[in-house]
Amino acid sequence: MIYLYNTLTKKKEEFKPIEDNKVGIYTCGPTVYWFAHVGNLRTYIFEDILKRVLILNGYELKHVMNITDVGHLTSDSDSGEDKLEKGAKAEQKSVWEIAQFYTDRFLKDIKMLNIQDPDVLVKATDTIPEQIGLVKILEEKGYTYTISDGVYFDTSKLEKYGKLWGENEKTELRGRIEEVKEKRNPTDFALWKFSPKNEKRQMEWESPWGIGFPGWHTECVVMSLDNLGIPFDIHCGGIDHVSIHHTNEIAQAEAAYGKMMANFWMHGEFLNVKEGKMSKSLGNIITVSDLINKGISPLAYRYLCLNTHYRQKLTFSDESLTFSQTTLEKLYDKAFELSKDTFNQWTTKADQYQNDFLSMVNDDLNMPSALALMWDILKDKDISDNEKYTLLNKFDKVFGLRIEDTINSKDDYDNEKIIIKMINEEGLMKWSKNTSIIPEETMVMINKRIEARMEKQWTESDRLRDEIISQGWMIEDKANQTILKRLVKI
Repeated sequence: MIYLYNTLTKKKEEFKPIEDNKVGIYTCGPTVYWFAHVGNLRTYIFEDILKRVLILNGYELKHVMNITDVGHLTSDSDSGEDKLEKGAKAEQKSVWEIAQFYTDRFLKDIKMLNIQDPDVLVKATDTIPEQIGLVKILEEKGYTYTISDGVYFDTSKLEKYGKLWGENEKTELRGRIEEVKEKRNPTDFALWKFSPKNEKRQMEWESPWGIGFPGWHTECVVMSLDNLGIPFDIHCGGIDHVSIHHTNEIAQAEAAYGKMMANFWMHGEFLNVKEGKMSKSLGNIITVSDLINKGISPLAYRYLCLNTHYRQKLTFSDESLTFSQTTLEKLYDKAFELSKDTFNQWTTKADQYQNDFLSMVNDDLNMPSALALMWDILKDKDISDNEKYTLLNKFDKVFGLRIEDTINSKDDYDNEKIIIKMINEEGLMKWSKNTSIIPEETMVMINKRIEARMEKQWTESDRLRDEIISQGWMIEDKANQTILKRLVKI
């Protein structure tokens, strides 16, 4: 049995799909006006873990993700510029160019984090007629009204609005200041926004109410229900979507179709930095490219996320990231050693470990406990190296750390004095003994340092180390080897 925390009921519940052995999942995708940051990407890692756990339990999945390429305003209160239009002005490109560039970049980022692609990736701009159709249904049923800047949903017409809300949302009504003065209720939201007068938007369409563009919340209702039906099994997103975005999705689906949109609603918590929440608006974001420029594998960030439960805040720091990188490399080294054991056996203790792992991940995706179990297994002297390696690879189908792929790229370099560790374009750590990529002058210093270490000339060794580091190479000394790290596309 799988137990998942349901934001709708505020408790862990046994997961039972609508259709036997099949699960429909919708996850809110990116608004493609800028780079996704690691805080955004933490949510996609949690959703990927969810998918992997469901697959481990034998379910067949249909995963739908949207690309928001229109309609997401700079304020959740239906005011401000469209984020795509604003981004296009800033970069002096067309909105379509901006959307395509950041969509491609997002897909590259999730690949480097070993996040599986959705089965269906749908753009908001590809579903404009369907969104207009939903607004027509809501209008016919008496849930809409029109003011000077658009068509709005009247939340007072619902028997219960805010079904996801806890006490915070009820008391604070976050983001609901009446910036749009004509709204009847603070919680009312835009279904269709009119294009500003005397201004030609790059993205606008004809509608029964006038030229304009859809509201952000309407887009997700259409894209999820058209692909998964109503209700579907699981709707996921970040915790910041609870109070407004997901609440407004539920309101439209209930008003139009008289049903709850999805049975389970799951949300990942924030990634924080020392100053508070990481966000684009605060200008404190870190991207996958920033990780790589720091010498960190994207999979090390994935490992960092696994150490904290998805419903708990995670504090991000350079120290925690470096520790995760070091730990992950130790895991790869250990897996490489274990893979050499070809003695094939399977004991009852190995079976028990496998069952324990399944129980942990099925308990609301308890990755911290599952990781701790993995390290306990590696220390256990009562099971063989071959069993440990087999368990590691079974577990990694959920962890997604690409253990087998990584060690398959690693030859036995025990007799090599210099080894280079690199991160390739897919975010995979690779080992190489090919020193031709090292500049000649740097290579001279490396060889001099090896000689200084052999002769125990530690002062000279340290001086040369500092010189080599200043040229962009990280150094790790291991036994009689010098390990160099640099991010090189191979």
